[in-house]
Amino acid sequence: MSRDRGPRRPRRLGRSALTAASVTVLSVTASGCVVVHGEREILPGATKAEAARALKDFTAAYNEANGANDPSLDADRVTGALGDIDGAKLKAGGTNQPGGNPDYVPLTLTDTEFTIPEKAGWPRWFVTDSKANKGRGEDRWLLVFTRGEANELWQVSYLTITAAKEIPEFKKDEDGWAEPVTADAADLAVAPGSLPQQYATYLKDGGDAFAPGAHTTKWRSDRAASAARPGLAQQYIDEPLASGDYAPVGLRTTDGGALVFFTTRHYQKQTAAQGVPINVTNADVKALMTGEPKQSLTLESISNQAVLDPAKSAQNAQVQFLGRIQGLTAAKGE
Repeated sequence: MSRDRGPRRPRRLGRSALTAASVTVLSVTASGCVVVHGEREILPGATKAEAARALKDFTAAYNEANGANDPSLDADRVTGALGDIDGAKLKAGGTNQPGGNPDYVPLTLTDTEFTIPEKAGWPRWFVTDSKANKGRGEDRWLLVFTRGEANELWQVSYLTITAAKEIPEFKKDEDGWAEPVTADAADLAVAPGSLPQQYATYLKDGGDAFAPGAHTTKWRSDRAASAARPGLAQQYIDEPLASGDYAPVGLRTTDGGALVFFTTRHYQKQTAAQGVPINVTNADVKALMTGEPKQSLTLESISNQAVLDPAKSAQNAQVQFLGRIQGLTAAKGE
């Protein structure tokens, strides 16, 4: 069962019904046919039927891959941050449980709401908000589906799990289509395109761009505490990822802000003093590791974030984390 966010009528479910779009560019071919240039016309990212089918196809592939511990089975349904996190998790699972995961409980997504922005050009994308049979009962799974061309499959680039009460109301037009936020939106506390770099800089140097919380002040304090461990030096490097399927995407909210999804890459290097061993006990780290950690171990991970980026004029103009999912993607011993 699923439902749309926003009014059900009037609906514009087909490309043929989009003649009243804000920008329509027509040309006449030699045969006299009229061609609509979708790369310049403002269109919904998908119809509801397309979005529902994409969600169904993703869920089926995701369950097949996770049950078999085989990343090839959903490789064409994931991309970007989620593709990296999911692929590494399944690679490690395939090493540790080569016959598959007998304890895997298939993911079921119900009560889905589709938020589909209207925009010109590619890539096009949309967001699903579903109740899942995993985690806390009040949690919702937010998935960002994207594709770069009309003939490509829809792939999920971002996953966020958060409490239903934390999800904002999205700005909609009279037909129920959402409004995407541009990467350089100057009226927000932080321009969406700058969030990956701002977050990487914050983790290193601190600042007041992000509100205190588990993924900001606490993560910084946890790092500082681990760096003080005797005999084992800890170094952290944080990098923004902001192009291709890692590009930030966001939706305008009714309060003047935006919900934005973005990606960062993180390295944690542990260097041992002479005579101090580096003990690797985590099975996933062992499965993804190259080399031997005689003196150092470097862990690489990808993190996908969902944040509420308020209007610059808001009383509290700090970026607030809605959720963050981080996954180990590689390990190197030296």
